[in-house]
Amino acid sequence: MRLTEFWSRMERQFGPAYADSVARDQSLAELGSRTVHEALAGGTDAKDVWRAVCDHFDLPARVR
Repeated sequence: MRLTEFWSRMERQFGPAYADSVARDQSLAELGSRTVHEALAGGTDAKDVWRAVCDHFDLPARVR
């Protein structure tokens, strides 16, 4: 998954303003207690980060 697709999905799910807040402020256990920004900066694949977001927020299967 490209980063542009990842951010598009984040914005569709959380809204443009809140998506960045979620990515910046939420530490996800699924990402080793890192934020989305930290995980992406650390080299974690965007697809794996998206799966972690889906799991953490219990998003429906249709958006996974």
